Amino acid sequence: MSLAFGLCLIVLFGLAGIGAPISLSMFVAAILYLFVKGHDPGLAAEQSIQGLYDSFVLLAVPLFIVAANIMNQGAISDRLLAFCKALVGRYRGGLAQVDILVSLVFSGMSGSAVADAAGVGKVSINMMLKSGHYSPGLAGAVVAASATIGPIIPPSIPMVMYALISDTSIGYLFLGGIVPGLLMTAVMMGITTGIAHRRGIPAEEPVPLRELPRVTFRAIPVLMMPVILLAGIYGGATTPTEAAAIAALYALLLAAFFYKSVTWRSLHSVLVDSARSSASVGLVIGSALIFNYIVASENIPAGLAGWIEGMNLSPLAFLLLANLIILLLGCLLDATTLILVIVPLFIPTCRELGIDLVHFGVVMVVNAMIGLITPPYGMLLFVINATTGIAIKDIVREVLPYVGALILALLLMTLFPEIVLWLPRLLGYQG
Repeated sequence: MSLAFGLCLIVLFGLAGIGAPISLSMFVAAILYLFVKGHDPGLAAEQSIQGLYDSFVLLAVPLFIVAANIMNQGAISDRLLAFCKALVGRYRGGLAQVDILVSLVFSGMSGSAVADAAGVGKVSINMMLKSGHYSPGLAGAVVAASATIGPIIPPSIPMVMYALISDTSIGYLFLGGIVPGLLMTAVMMGITTGIAHRRGIPAEEPVPLRELPRVTFRAIPVLMMPVILLAGIYGGATTPTEAAAIAALYALLLAAFFYKSVTWRSLHSVLVDSARSSASVGLVIGSALIFNYIVASENIPAGLAGWIEGMNLSPLAFLLLANLIILLLGCLLDATTLILVIVPLFIPTCRELGIDLVHFGVVMVVNAMIGLITPPYGMLLFVINATTGIAIKDIVREVLPYVGALILALLLMTLFPEIVLWLPRLLGYQG
């Protein structure tokens, strides 16, 4: 490690440790590296702007954010909740099960864990607390854990980012996330059922079966969003970026004309919030592009690949090691930084060992999502705390069983690649 890179890391972790935004920390650390190396500091801006403008696929990120924020408007999320309550609300821990199912459905519209937790999740928490059967910590833990499904079921903003740094097909990454997303849903519903029986949480009043067709009919326009997205991408009619634009337009038309839940004033608020979120993501991506340039300049990926090759690891042993590293770093770094800065270090070794990059990408995204609910950094824990006022310590205590269940699902995906690759191969993937 050169002196310049050592100072770069010290500044990066020092600034992040005192609470500076990770994007700002990476920008400052990168500029310091360039200064110590005697390079033009303007190279930082050049790498950032060139990387952002050269990647058409990144345009999908703000479009998916807009679609998610529009879908979070009252009438749309209310109909989605009513539909899911009719399906699973009749079982023990029904309201918690409803939130998990809502996250599964909403994930097909947003691609963002934060959008899920801050939008529909807030409504779910209020429902659970009003019932009187759920502690605030458990309600917050269920919402935080279920929100991790959001970026696994397509569309997925983290998978768009992984495609950017790995040159992997977004379409096949999206397909690869469907079965893992269903697996995550199943293990969380299983944990919730166990908790409900152990704590005596009763079943909710069942929705009469005669009401199910009406509730379903009211939710059909919302449920069509993932169908339109996937049909456009896998039918060859649209690129993922074009599909994101269609999703945003469909969400707007649905909210404005079908459900009439968006006014000019609320639309302005949605667009402003979306612009802020997109700018935040853009800053992280831009700073990560500079940092990746520095990492490449230091020849770290090749060095890491050589070190791992010298250990004579099997592909499975390497995957387990990579999972362990990302799980540990996920306690300290946000998911975007993990995917854009840390995961690229492993990609050369994946190619050397013959590990499928779609399988690796989905496993790494799932791993990074688990980091969103692990203390001390866990972004979703802070999102729930900020939007509901539930103490973080209460959420952490209740979320640990869900973390364990998700790690079990992650291990299954790692050991059995067909969980990820079965659907892509069924639809023509040759990897």
